[in-house]
This record gives sequence, structure tokens and C-alpha cells, in this order.
Amino acid sequence: MLIHLTVNGKQHTLAVAPQERLLDLLRNRLKLTGAKEGCSEGECGACTVILNGEAVNSCMVLAYQARNAEILTIEGLAANGGLDAVQQAFADNGAIQCGYCTPGMVMSAKALLMKHAKPTEAQIREALAGNLCRCTGYVNIIKAVEAAADTLNGG
Repeated sequence: MLIHLTVNGKQHTLAVAPQERLLDLLRNRLKLTGAKEGCSEGECGACTVILNGEAVNSCMVLAYQARNAEILTIEGLAANGGLDAVQQAFADNGAIQCGYCTPGMVMSAKALLMKHAKPTEAQIREALAGNLCRCTGYVNIIKAVEAAADTLNGG
């Protein structure tokens, strides 16, 4: 099946197999390896990308389902040699441990901030509920999302 999609602002036309997952298309064919294969069951969030403005587990989305979609991956956040505000906030607030879950966490946070300029702590916790981290207690991750919101709001 032939699909058209836009990934990080670049248009692609690709032939995909019926069972091909979006995660595999991104990692193996487009060489965008920021989204990680963690559980293959949509439970850990390591493969989170933004699909048409929504954070999704790319391991649970068939590539065909992403036809005509706009996809943003962790590789698409940084611009002009600088980090996105969310990426910078994660670095500044020590919200990174081993780093395996970090791209998914950042993408979930980015999707939240695209919808809510000043999210509450409860909204942040809800947005990150599908992202598992075995290294932290989430305290610095929540602080990072709050700091990114402040930065994006000119604070």
C-alpha cells in the first residue's frame, strides 16, 4: 500500500506492508531512532511520537493508519542547532537518568504543552501517565514540564 505522510516537516511517499508498524517505519526506514521499542504493547511510552497533534505509542499504530498524517518525532524538535524548550527543561532540571524513556517523556510533554500553555500538575501527571521510567521518581520530570511551560509563556 502506498501512503503519504509528513514526518518532522518533510513529506514522504512510501510503500508499506499491511502489518508494518509506524515505529518500524520511523526507525528502520526513515532512520529516526529516537522513539524506542520498549514493550511492543503500548504500555511503556518509550515509542511516543506526536501524530496529528496527539501523543501516540507508535508501536501500536500501523504505518497505514498514519497515511496523510503529520508526525513529529524527538528528532524534529531541535531547530537551528538549539534544543526545544521541553528538551532544554529536561536537561536543566535533571529529568534525565538513563535516557531510554526520555524521548517518549519529552514527546508526551510537548503534546501536552501544545494543547495547554499552563498545565496544572494534575494535567502533567495525566499526560505522562503512559510513560514509564524505572530510574526516577518523576519529581524532576514534572518540574521540567513546568519549567518548559514557563519558558514557552515568556517566564
